[in-house]
Amino acid sequence: MTKADAGTKIREAEPGDALTIAQIYNHYVRESVVTFEEDPVTTAEVTRRLAEVWSASLPWLIAEDSGQISGYAYATRWKNRTAYRFSVEITVYVAPGCTSRGIGSLLYGKLLPVLQAQSIHAVLGAIALPNEASVAFHEKFGFRKVAQFREVGFKFNRWIDVGYWQRTL
Repeated sequence: MTKADAGTKIREAEPGDALTIAQIYNHYVRESVVTFEEDPVTTAEVTRRLAEVWSASLPWLIAEDSGQISGYAYATRWKNRTAYRFSVEITVYVAPGCTSRGIGSLLYGKLLPVLQAQSIHAVLGAIALPNEASVAFHEKFGFRKVAQFREVGFKFNRWIDVGYWQRTL
């Protein structure tokens, strides 16, 4: 049992979650290279992104501990062409102070079966490199490295590689 199992509830995201999602995400925008966004996002932008995921009939899941959002995970279409309709990219973010408690694992543990039930075939995860923890996390769920793009991102005055990990459901 992970540390998060006992009190963590996984549920579908709701429009009212946008503020907290933005707060969690903006921590990573400001403090890390795991996202290549450089400017914090607004609640309105997160609301738009939620609607975009829902309009594609894809899941956006929330981890909640004692009524507080501790993380989230979601899927987006890999590409817009119809031949890609069975492929998605997935993302997970855990609130600062809630990492290393198994919340990300709980979220992926729920997200992947939902995607499989929706007949999604290929699932991709993009990882800013180096990031041993994210690599180990994805590989724990059966993802395997399929690509690495060198120096495609530039943030905090440095070039960053991006790797792609894939799992077939």
